Amino acid sequence: MIDHDRLFKELLTTFFWEFIELFFPEITVYLERDSISFLDKEVFTDVTAGEKYETDLVVKARFRGQESFFLVHLEHQAYYQEAFDLRMYRYFARLYEKYALPVYPIALFSYDSPKKTEPNLHQVAFPNKVVLQFNYDVIQLNRLNWREYLQQQNPVASALMAKMNIAPQDRPRVKSECLRLLATLQLDPARVQLISGFIDTYLRLNAREKEIFQTEIAQFEPIQQEVVMQIVTSWMEEGIQQGELKVIQRLLTRRIGEITPELQEQLRRLSSTQLEDLAEVLLDFSSEADLVAWLQQSQ
Repeated sequence: MIDHDRLFKELLTTFFWEFIELFFPEITVYLERDSISFLDKEVFTDVTAGEKYETDLVVKARFRGQESFFLVHLEHQAYYQEAFDLRMYRYFARLYEKYALPVYPIALFSYDSPKKTEPNLHQVAFPNKVVLQFNYDVIQLNRLNWREYLQQQNPVASALMAKMNIAPQDRPRVKSECLRLLATLQLDPARVQLISGFIDTYLRLNAREKEIFQTEIAQFEPIQQEVVMQIVTSWMEEGIQQGELKVIQRLLTRRIGEITPELQEQLRRLSSTQLEDLAEVLLDFSSEADLVAWLQQSQ
């Protein structure tokens, strides 16, 4: 299953300023870029519903040219939820109460359906009076046209086009255009890998679509084509490595029992060469301690 929250959090944390530039350029006028800091996630318990909620991203920033600060609360939602407006208001109220700072709330919806417009306010009203009208900004990706972002020199545009309103026949072209844009941004390898992984996760193509995708890439300028082919090659190598990892995890489970999440994470960080080395010795393991010892030696 896709860990939507992790993927979006990595993207938005790494490229928070670029996200604001793309969707809220008016905020960049008064937000001091160098003052941005990410606060620890806030955990709120809903006693009535018996559930626990965590904010996605809370950013503290300074007003440009001033000593005063404000918060940006960015909430990502990967599935449709009734009464989401009330949840946004609760987050706002608790953040405002705790930090005593102005809070700028933003909701980012990435689900594919439904496509009906999400509300951008929570209101408490009576026939004779509006007691409360809480407004927040909404970005609903499945209502955005990917073509409008083709010329945006922005890494967030390169990634999020993969989740916008895409006709089935356009999927190969959108994937190629995401990578073409990424190839022009001149990012470091780690950031390229982050965005390209995001694109590949959300635009997995079938055999016919892959043929069209390759045809699209063949029409790129030579420099862009070279960068994109390097990315595609890295996807193929990563796919092979993931397949090796799954086999090794199954074998380890049969030898030493269930593998803890901590050890699974260490296994995911192993290189292809290290995985091959582990495959040669794991049949000699008799307990979890043997795996722990091998991992320590391989560091």
